Amino acid sequence: MPKSLPSQLRFVSVFAYGLLLVAALALSQSGPAPQPQQTQQPASGSRQSDDSQEPTTTLKINVNVVQLFFNVKDKHGTLIPNLTKNDFEIAEDGKPQTIKYFTPESNLPLTLGMMIDSSGSQRNVLDMEKEVGGAFLRQILTDKDESFVISLDITVDLLQDFTRDNHRLQAALNKAKVNTDYSSGGIPGMGGGPVPQRGNSPGTLLYDAVYLSSHDMLAKEVGRKAMIILTDGQDEGSRLKLQDAIEASQKADAIVYVLLCADRGFYGGFGYSGEGDMRKLTEQTGGRVINVGNKFDKLRQAFDQIAAELRSQYNIGYTPTNEKKDGTYRKIEIKTKQGYKIQARSGYYAGKETH
Repeated sequence: MPKSLPSQLRFVSVFAYGLLLVAALALSQSGPAPQPQQTQQPASGSRQSDDSQEPTTTLKINVNVVQLFFNVKDKHGTLIPNLTKNDFEIAEDGKPQTIKYFTPESNLPLTLGMMIDSSGSQRNVLDMEKEVGGAFLRQILTDKDESFVISLDITVDLLQDFTRDNHRLQAALNKAKVNTDYSSGGIPGMGGGPVPQRGNSPGTLLYDAVYLSSHDMLAKEVGRKAMIILTDGQDEGSRLKLQDAIEASQKADAIVYVLLCADRGFYGGFGYSGEGDMRKLTEQTGGRVINVGNKFDKLRQAFDQIAAELRSQYNIGYTPTNEKKDGTYRKIEIKTKQGYKIQARSGYYAGKETH
């Protein structure tokens, strides 16, 4: 997996990357969606034959393959292993599809984005997130996996580019700190209430961060991709909307997990409203929300659950019967004959032909 650092993500300010977000969003809507595409043979590691001596009239057929990584669970949430291709049915926009390949994939390379919310509401849980998050990365990453670290508050900062080095990843997590360089002179979100009162005032650029992580980092990668966001789920001041973040994640084929970490006392007993939006983000990308509050053991258990899910994924692929390259959203539904619960992204964006 070639790794190149997009320069626009290097410690960009909220004002500078606002323009980049608009431009990037326009490009993502006009260009082809980054769904996995295979040439004739979908098996990983295959090589194309050398056709340099063939006449220029040789016809090459590109087959669009939709690929999904997903988990299967029983009604108690227990992971179900050892299912076969014949146990599954798949449909796109309600129309049955033929499964081209299927395999339980627990060893494919994993590209993981660790995103840590360092806004004011996280001040009492930030150290816990750094410690447990670092332990998780040491546990989950193998020699063929890579990860990056992003912090988000009134800016979105890339603290560590793609690396396999756990020491660098832990050092990056340790760099995350509550940003006190705020217009009120205090901790973001602390002036006049638990969060900024004006809808467009900067505080926690969560949606912008998810978009940038998806579009600028993960979309260029291949194989299994996931994002883990440690946050209370409150967005304040993003230039982009929740749907923009969801769409970018789906186009990058990135599974999003959200660990809701917050000291509820910070909100004066009124709770916080970000959980619903985080459920939309995770459910539509094949991940889920785990609410851990400010409990060390709950956070550690949540990371253990994610690790188990990432190691127990199935990989399914099909060639859509709808061959139109119109950039539209296609809804996917996977079912098992046993009626198990499927944890998978809800759809994909078809590639769009450029002229």
